[in-house]
Amino acid sequence: MLWSYILKLVILLPLVCGLMVGCLYLWRRLESRMPGKPATRTIAVRETMMISPGLRLAVIDFEGKRLLVSVGRGGVTLVDKAEGPLA
Repeated sequence: MLWSYILKLVILLPLVCGLMVGCLYLWRRLESRMPGKPATRTIAVRETMMISPGLRLAVIDFEGKRLLVSVGRGGVTLVDKAEGPLA
């Protein structure tokens, strides 16, 4: 009786965990294709660069401006901004 329970547990637990991980993976992949999402976004992250293990620079386009921000453990800091046409 006990061996039957352990055998079912050993077989079904990894199966359920695998199905859960697979569903989460598919959700992330298909989330952007779901209806009702806006096609155009106001914010676009153009490029990121790792400066050090805890610090990253990011170039962001927002309302006709290009912003250079520093992203770290302490938060986000505006480094520089440029106005004008975005190529």
